[in-house]
Amino acid sequence: MLKEIYITQTNCITPLGFDVEANIEAILRGDSGIQLHNDISLMPNPFYASIISDEKINSAFAKFSTETKYSRLEKIMILALEPIIKNAEIEFNSKTAFILSTTKGNVTALKDNTSDSFNNAHLDVLAKNVSDFFGFTTQPIVVSNACVSGILAVSIAKRMIQSELYDNVFVVAGDEVSEFVLSGFNAFQAMSDLPCKPYSKNRTGVSLGEATAAVLVSAEAKKAKIKIIGDSSINDANHISGPSRTGEGLFRSIQNALKEAQIETHKLDYISAHGTATPFNDEMEAIALNRLGLQNVPVNSLKGFYGHTLGASGLLETVIAIESTNKNMLFESKGFDEIGVTEAINVIEKNEKRNIEYFLKTASGFGGCNTAVVFEKVK
Repeated sequence: MLKEIYITQTNCITPLGFDVEANIEAILRGDSGIQLHNDISLMPNPFYASIISDEKINSAFAKFSTETKYSRLEKIMILALEPIIKNAEIEFNSKTAFILSTTKGNVTALKDNTSDSFNNAHLDVLAKNVSDFFGFTTQPIVVSNACVSGILAVSIAKRMIQSELYDNVFVVAGDEVSEFVLSGFNAFQAMSDLPCKPYSKNRTGVSLGEATAAVLVSAEAKKAKIKIIGDSSINDANHISGPSRTGEGLFRSIQNALKEAQIETHKLDYISAHGTATPFNDEMEAIALNRLGLQNVPVNSLKGFYGHTLGASGLLETVIAIESTNKNMLFESKGFDEIGVTEAINVIEKNEKRNIEYFLKTASGFGGCNTAVVFEKVK
């Protein structure tokens, strides 16, 4: 029989706050990190995005280190991990792993045309810098698979513990808003000219954001916040940037995750979906959910609060969903107004109390990747 796997610690750093409690308070107030920015070093024209204040990052980091060698992304990853490591009191030995999840990592290092900058842009260097800050003794593991990276890292951590490679896995995920990322989404004509509106008839595209999130995945039930009971990741191999029109990869990922979790679809109380507010992603998700008979399960996207935080999104949204579950509170899908997908889904329009025992987290990304993970409230 496979070990039961738990998430026992969580944290996040976002424009809405530098810990989980501050983020939940902001969500309950209806605050959004998405603001209009006019930074010509990032984009020639004003754009909407969710960006963390440099001043707040540097002020918070100065409390832990006077080192100046760390990049901006490394600082907020360290800030997300630090309280988890401190509270966990776990020995860093051969049974303790560290996973770093990101889509683009330190891509901003490439602005400087030097061999050192080129080296610093490598994801393994980013992972080693964060790992060395805390003194992990095992080699860091990098998970980088487009926008499913954050939740896929949880899935991988679960499997590594079940295979008895490790007892505990610290996971951090992060990405930042950069000229590279902005220009890429702008080239796809995928950026919204207003704050994003997931699943809405009047949605016009994605709002980008930045964040880091961290969790401890463990076989130890002590201090458990949630149990991970099923996972799956399937690529639909449809297109370099466009999802399957039938939602095949997401459909199969959810189907397999539910099968491992050994629960029927009617048992799910809540779905934390990807919901980028792009025409094709939202439509694909609605089709996949309907194919599985999940169209009536309450669903939200947190992109209206945070923007699309790329490799951080799946883990950040899992952290918020865990709080949603343990508080028995469904959070609104901010920005949603009128349904804009051809298959009906039950989008959460306002915060409401609801008993939650099981929830599903999904994510989809470029290249056809899809991941689904099923969670159960710890009794």
